[in-house]
Amino acid sequence: MHVVFEAIIRTCIAYIVLLGVSLWVGKQVNSHTNYYNFALSITIGSFIANMGFDTNLHFAPMISSFLALILIYFFLSLISANSRPFRKWLSGQPTVIIDNGKILDANMKKIRYTLDDLNQQLREQGIFDLFEVEYALLEVSGKLSVLKKTQYQNVSKKDVNPAANLNENVMLPKELIMDGKLIEKNFNHNFSKNWLDQELKLRSLEIKAVQYAVISSNGSLFIDLFDDHLKSPLDTE
Repeated sequence: MHVVFEAIIRTCIAYIVLLGVSLWVGKQVNSHTNYYNFALSITIGSFIANMGFDTNLHFAPMISSFLALILIYFFLSLISANSRPFRKWLSGQPTVIIDNGKILDANMKKIRYTLDDLNQQLREQGIFDLFEVEYALLEVSGKLSVLKKTQYQNVSKKDVNPAANLNENVMLPKELIMDGKLIEKNFNHNFSKNWLDQELKLRSLEIKAVQYAVISSNGSLFIDLFDDHLKSPLDTE
């Protein structure tokens, strides 16, 4: 009976600790959007199970190891938030599966992703015909992100305009600036550094003031600054 009560008390303490850690760490762990979040979730589950039910293990060393794991994750998150190369290495990158309507077999083989997998994930998004897809990327989380060809996209308010061009070309968004730094590999003859400099000058901006700049799928430039100049920003989760 003593062992039963000990297991109950340990489980209650473990649950309270897990709840506190979940509130502190945030939503990233729950989403399983990258490798280290997924690994942490699995490890946390093992720790909590052992702390609660394995009475042969001393509780103090277990809770100490658990808290050490959370601290490691916290410091990795801090480094990741301030270093894009480290973030890309730690979190992984999406894989392009369909580019300009064409299936990239080589990319699929690299990640052991089959046509059956592709068709299943497209059907789950209500897409039964491959020719409707312009771009498709397999995210680190395992989810497939799809950009349909213009003529197959859902109608929006601006499409009510009969002058809308249904043959408008679409492309994958190109990130030009992230965290105030240029992403060199994404510049080309259409969107060069000189072109970006001119666009920033028109807006009286400098590169270091820009948090994020991206060429959208329709070719327009979106810019977000570090300082958004909002007097009362929303802080609702």
